[in-house]
Amino acid sequence: MTRRIVAIVGSYRRGGTIDRLVDQVLESAAEQGASANKIFLLDHRIEFCTNCRNCTQVSGERRGACQLADDMDHILEEIRQADALVLGSPINFGTVTAVMKRFIERTICLAHWPWGTAAPAMRKKRRDKRAVVISSCAAPGFLGRLATSGVGLMKKAATVLGAKTIGTMMVGLVAVDERQELPASAVRKARRLGKRLAAH
Repeated sequence: MTRRIVAIVGSYRRGGTIDRLVDQVLESAAEQGASANKIFLLDHRIEFCTNCRNCTQVSGERRGACQLADDMDHILEEIRQADALVLGSPINFGTVTAVMKRFIERTICLAHWPWGTAAPAMRKKRRDKRAVVISSCAAPGFLGRLATSGVGLMKKAATVLGAKTIGTMMVGLVAVDERQELPASAVRKARRLGKRLAAH
């Protein structure tokens, strides 16, 4: 059976570091027979969550219905049908981009949180998907991991989306030139991760 992989890209730059690394992951997975779909968040209308919590009130595994009329439901349906995920965002001001954060906040519909309870509970307990998280920053990569929250936030989002993170990447020193070459080591790692995502 062909594995379906969906990549969620929260970069503002087409052809930038994150976009190209995600392409490497998906290309490697496709070479193993997987089908791949890349969703560039900037191409979609995603409204801000209003914290009304209407989507969290009804119990059950099915995600709650959001009252906002935009593209988020379509994106979540693509993810629901996928076997594996890629979440990618550069680090801006210490965390993921605003468009990635907006997407992550809207995943609250995957939780049950009726009024009168202190905290949300995930509707789906099983994590039957695999996920890879990719990030980049201007600092050296090891400092980016230590001093920023982007990778951890995307790993939490993967959990909410029903996935277990099997690998992460943080590529550092990406702001020296307007369009830098991808480090060969990063390309090799991205392709290894793609192969793992495609494995049955």
